[in-house]
Amino acid sequence: MESALDLKPIYGSKVFREAVIRMRLNKKIYQSYLKTIETGSSLDVSIAPDVAKAMMEWAIENGATHYAHWFLPMTDVTACKHDSFFTPTSIGESTLEFPPSTLVKGEPDASSFPSGGLRATFEARGYTTWDPTSPAFVKDGTLFIPSVFVSYNGEALDRKLPLLRSVEALNREGLRFIKFFKGQEDVKRITASVGAEQEYFLIDRKHYEERLDLKMCGRTLLGAKPPKAQQLDDHYMSGIKIRVSDYMKELDHELWELGIPAKTKHNEVAPSQHELAPVYENVNIAADHNQMTMELMRTIAKKKGLALLLHEKPFAYVNGSGKHNNYSLGTDTGVNLLQPRDRSEDDGLFLLVLCAFLLAVDNYGDLIRMAAASHSNDQRLGVSRLPLQLFPVSLAKESQPNFYPQQIQIQSSLNAKKAKCPFYHQFQTYH
Repeated sequence: MESALDLKPIYGSKVFREAVIRMRLNKKIYQSYLKTIETGSSLDVSIAPDVAKAMMEWAIENGATHYAHWFLPMTDVTACKHDSFFTPTSIGESTLEFPPSTLVKGEPDASSFPSGGLRATFEARGYTTWDPTSPAFVKDGTLFIPSVFVSYNGEALDRKLPLLRSVEALNREGLRFIKFFKGQEDVKRITASVGAEQEYFLIDRKHYEERLDLKMCGRTLLGAKPPKAQQLDDHYMSGIKIRVSDYMKELDHELWELGIPAKTKHNEVAPSQHELAPVYENVNIAADHNQMTMELMRTIAKKKGLALLLHEKPFAYVNGSGKHNNYSLGTDTGVNLLQPRDRSEDDGLFLLVLCAFLLAVDNYGDLIRMAAASHSNDQRLGVSRLPLQLFPVSLAKESQPNFYPQQIQIQSSLNAKKAKCPFYHQFQTYH
């Protein structure tokens, strides 16, 4: 009989999280560091030595011998360079060192990474810079330090820096208007939250190794139509097969140790297709966690004699895999800006945010589509799969009445231009 698993000590045990930081730093340094994490402000350089020392000691206690600046170049897979904490001395011994300058910045060879034409090939210099808003973690004997990757002149060479800039732009512009609303005067930060549902296929490793198209392209290029496709018994939310369940259990355990809030697991619509869904998180941390999740999924699948297929359309005649981003905007005071208020006096804030969202989709739909566009996703999209070629926004029934002019209370003696509602023309646009 298996012993009961104590889950509480497991979650986040390999993460340099707030509880660990609070124990290892004095109050003044802890508060300064916490301010950087919560607000995204620049790190006070005077506290860097204490943070680096605490981080190294904690990492070594958790089995780390190396550290690495972990970043996401424009190859869409993570990258890093591993350096050990050991430094030899003149008497043939060694010391353990982790200078604050090493924590804050690294200089890897950037020549093999795409730059989007920002520099010539021979200009190989690139810098990794620590992102303190995403927590460091220990995995496989290495302390991984989430970082951005920039050129000599500061241009972004990765996916993280543009995301951080967009997060800051959202906060800056959101704070301009939100404080004009009653009850929102104390808001200091607006953030985006994301829960990325990861769909995937698992197949036997033996069959995978026999298919050159799967190995080279991640999808089948030829094959016979199955006698049954999605009419089998292993349908959506059916019982999980023993081998897959064993894989999911180990994956959950590894994810929880790294502080990744894996919540839901189930079979998906197509045969051998499954899904893992996490709880909402800050968008920057959620993006890092999704990269960590995909890496662990590949590694554990190989250990279990399985092959993981993350291609959006690995097989014809059955559904492909999407990564649905459940998205919302919130304040540091706990207000969900995309959730209607119960009291009518608060509806103005919700409607303004919703109007801004609709206008953004209308004006910048091409950029949103571009962000999700890839050769592999084009294989998945079609008549029966979302998103459609036309970018839709579906409003809940509770919100729809607010977008019909006849529902907006206006003074009968005034025309539409003098309506009480300052957002009348936005409503009329989407009527």
